[in-house]
Amino acid sequence: MEKPKALAVLQIITGAGIICFWIAFFTVGLAPENPPDGYFAFEHSFPLPDGVLCLGLIASGILLLKGSPKGRTLGLISAGGLLFLGLIDFSFNIQNGMYAMGLGESLPNMFINAWCVGLGTAMAVRLGKPISC
Repeated sequence: MEKPKALAVLQIITGAGIICFWIAFFTVGLAPENPPDGYFAFEHSFPLPDGVLCLGLIASGILLLKGSPKGRTLGLISAGGLLFLGLIDFSFNIQNGMYAMGLGESLPNMFINAWCVGLGTAMAVRLGKPISC
């Protein structure tokens, strides 16, 4: 199997980045000054699934770097998780005016949402290619 090195490294960095986000969220506090109703209930539903996603991203990245076909399978599963994460966050943010809270609040949200959807799509396209025999 061809080793998609750059993609594998991006998966590992993304998994580590999500872990860092949650550490900062619960220690430093990354909530907006005036969060919309339901913000904390929404956010607090994510640490468990994000944790599982992080494990998948990091494990897939490592397996891909080693040339293991299991990395491809796990990467495709993680791609779906990233797409869901990016789209559910986008949906919440758009419905609750999160992108209209000013550049300091909206740019990080936009970047994170675009990164998740973009990397998830790239992973699905790259890892979903048929294996040539």
